[in-house]
Amino acid sequence: MCLQLVVVWKIFNGVKLQLIELKHPWTQSSKSNNGRRIGHCTEVPRNVNMENLQSGYLFPEIFKRESEHIQKFPDASLIRLGIGDTTEPIPDIITSAMAEHAFSLSTIQGYKGYGAEQGNMALRKAIADTFYKDMGLKGNEIFVSDGAQCDISRLQMLLGSNVTVAVQDPSFPAYIDSSVIVGQAGKFQPKTEKYKNIVYMNCTPENGFFPDLSTTPRTNIIFFCSPNNPTGHAASWQQLKQLVEFAKANGSIIIYDSAYAAYISDASPRSIFEIPGAREVAIEISSFSKLAGFTGVRLGWTVVPEELVYSNGYPVIKDFDRIVCTCFNGASNIAQAGGLACLSPDGYQALNSVVGYYKENAKIIVDTFESRGLKVYGGKNAPYAWVHFPGQSSWNTFAEILEKTDIVTIPGRGFGPGGEEYIRVSAFGHRECIMEASRRLKNFYS
Repeated sequence: MCLQLVVVWKIFNGVKLQLIELKHPWTQSSKSNNGRRIGHCTEVPRNVNMENLQSGYLFPEIFKRESEHIQKFPDASLIRLGIGDTTEPIPDIITSAMAEHAFSLSTIQGYKGYGAEQGNMALRKAIADTFYKDMGLKGNEIFVSDGAQCDISRLQMLLGSNVTVAVQDPSFPAYIDSSVIVGQAGKFQPKTEKYKNIVYMNCTPENGFFPDLSTTPRTNIIFFCSPNNPTGHAASWQQLKQLVEFAKANGSIIIYDSAYAAYISDASPRSIFEIPGAREVAIEISSFSKLAGFTGVRLGWTVVPEELVYSNGYPVIKDFDRIVCTCFNGASNIAQAGGLACLSPDGYQALNSVVGYYKENAKIIVDTFESRGLKVYGGKNAPYAWVHFPGQSSWNTFAEILEKTDIVTIPGRGFGPGGEEYIRVSAFGHRECIMEASRRLKNFYS
């Protein structure tokens, strides 16, 4: 029932009377601050894991603050260097392939309906040949999807609520939020601002943005992103070797996010599978989003090696295949046609040109902050600069930059407790916007 009997006291003509009223158990307004409404309620309880989430997802909160700023300053010329959304056009060779495939759907010869849930085998093989050529991975170990973030949730469904989880701190918020939603996280601890059952692996400049594994408790699952979002740090071969050996010694599975591998400029590994033994302990997720500008097209992949098995010896790949076939009808065949074009010799060359453009943007941003005496990390192997403001609240720094320069960044605290005192600045933007942002920031911090 949505209504309940409530005893209240009211004064009538100077006389205090006890009354019984029908009231909604949550709120007396048509819509309260937490979104609950008066009216008919079902008898279905809310998922307790959803109640355990602490706030709105980070990026919608950024959009909300952008909107509030625009309402306050309607004439402001906003520069968005917050959400990591690509801005440059997709090369013609790729969009032409997608357009050709789309037009073919209007012909008898070209029409295709459902495809394989795991993806077009030609694309799966092309991904294996392009990114994992010397690592022994085969097309059947690659599952094409609608993006890495979606695959994070599918992997969480695969793993269930009874596993323990470790994450880098700071890290991409989807790892923690999805862990909360499936029931792995335990209760939120206000004092530490962490979830009780999640192990937060501290990754700071002091430890080279790589956790001290000698003091890290054993967990079933280790989420690890390299190059890291938000810090921009790419783990070295030796660091990843330590991680693989740690996982093997503890019987853990690494979920390795390589979404930004295309931005690596030095000898850092672009895949966990460059490390000997990783096929026995790791799953890799990746994406065309930042590689090819497919943030709106939606295309990614997950690699599940045949050697990876559960404690009872059952192959993980078989369960993931079942999850995919149950929960997914396959990536758009138009998007997959684009993916194949991306991995053609000419397409891949065109993509690298766009990636190079964003890397030049990153250098401009890094140089801008460093010219004002601020310590900046990242920007070399990732499209993000991680800027340190010692002793300052990251949300306050975000608000100040937005208020004074009309530039949107991301407060580091949104990526976990370890992000406090930092902001993340994205290199995704038109060059003229990056140059204007540089000018405004230099003036503000002069």
